[in-house]
Amino acid sequence: MTYLIIKAAVSGVLVMIISEVARRSPGLGGLIASLPLVSLLGIIWLWRDTSDLERIASHAEATFWFVLPSLPMFLVFPMMLRHGIGFWLALALSCGLTMVLYLLTMWVLPKIGIQI
Repeated sequence: MTYLIIKAAVSGVLVMIISEVARRSPGLGGLIASLPLVSLLGIIWLWRDTSDLERIASHAEATFWFVLPSLPMFLVFPMMLRHGIGFWLALALSCGLTMVLYLLTMWVLPKIGIQI
């Protein structure tokens, strides 16, 4: 149980640091958020939990493929905000777009021979 609390605390502190830095400097906060820190933490936790190299390799590869459909959100969301769409609606629409792109990715990848 202590291990789970440590994992949650480390992950939570990372999110807190990003939000605090972004409050002072949106660009620097964006830079830190764009770093694959959460993915690296996930890989480290997975290594510690399983030591299964194939599982870790598959996880890293799947992460790559799922980062791609999430990227448009970071262009569409600010565009909507700048065009007067309210925060919550813009966030919901951006998340909806990302979910549709995730589903499309999950449908297309097996068709082109990529198993995730």
